[in-house]
Amino acid sequence: MAATSAQDKTLPASPRKLEKAREDGQVVRSRDLGHFAAIAGGGTLLTLLAPGAVGALKDALARSLRFDAARALRADAMGAELLGWATTLLWAVLPFGLVMVALAMTSALAAGGWTWTLKPLGPRFGALNPLAGLGRVFSKQQAVDAGKASVLALVLGSIGAFWLTGHARDLVGLQALPLPAALADAGAMLVAGMGFVLLALAAFAAVDVPLQKRLHAERMKMSHQELKQEHKELDGNAEVKGKVRARMREMTRRRMMAAVPKADLVVMNPTHYAVALKYDDRTMAAPRVVAKGADLIALRIRALAEGASVPVLETPMLARALYAHAELDREIPAALFAAVAQVLAYVYQLRAALRGQVPMPGEVPVVDVPVELDPHFA
Repeated sequence: MAATSAQDKTLPASPRKLEKAREDGQVVRSRDLGHFAAIAGGGTLLTLLAPGAVGALKDALARSLRFDAARALRADAMGAELLGWATTLLWAVLPFGLVMVALAMTSALAAGGWTWTLKPLGPRFGALNPLAGLGRVFSKQQAVDAGKASVLALVLGSIGAFWLTGHARDLVGLQALPLPAALADAGAMLVAGMGFVLLALAAFAAVDVPLQKRLHAERMKMSHQELKQEHKELDGNAEVKGKVRARMREMTRRRMMAAVPKADLVVMNPTHYAVALKYDDRTMAAPRVVAKGADLIALRIRALAEGASVPVLETPMLARALYAHAELDREIPAALFAAVAQVLAYVYQLRAALRGQVPMPGEVPVVDVPVELDPHFA
């Protein structure tokens, strides 16, 4: 079968395909949203932490440059000094790193939600195919990403050029200021210029998130053949399901036929329907249907019942009602309790008469079956 072309994939992805793609790590991701979150969060954090961090570094530098003859004679002086500097730098960098990690995770979750899989880290030998690689290079996704990156670089470069043009004299004038004042003025100018950069990144992120969702939806599109194959996999092969159903019907029939010799009576119609009933007042709240069938199965039930000396009563209306409304291995409907009680009483009287305990009963009683339960009158 020929491979499905991209032109054939016109149907939206099914929930099952989207779930499988998520398991493989294929979710919506926006680089521009990550860039905006990193620069905005990192810039804000630097602005807030810079004064405290600069003060801590100044104190650490002052302690390091202060000469202490007693400490200099200690053998572990150099190691202790290095450990102190490492601890200071760690406390200066650690909050920044944790915030950047949190921002990266938040931006990823905002675009495509949470997913955890190691499949993207596995080897993909198909990626070594140069023809497939050319297809990825010249794909629609790559063209959109390249065009977007070019426009973003042009916009950010223009912002940088305009900012440098407007602040060239101020930057040159920083050389004449004391170092603390020069650092403060440079920081203020950079923060002001960073605002325009953040506006540009926010605009690109606002465009990129829906764009990436649209591109992802297009990549996930399915053809009619793929959708039919998925339905076939979910529903199972029709032939296999037919064989399973036939096997289950055969097992049910065998179990049903094995229960006929243990029944209390069989009601018939007289040849089209047969229903075998059993009742034990110690374990059952109502009579239970242990077997039922029509036509050939009904004749088979009758033969098994007669061979096991199970009474067979010809009550057409009751037989039809039980066959239509009673479930196998379930109690009879409440509406048929009175009718079944009549035939059960007749069977018990017949068995007692055969044992010589009571006189022989007369004809089978005419049972009272609600007309609405008879399928012939429905």
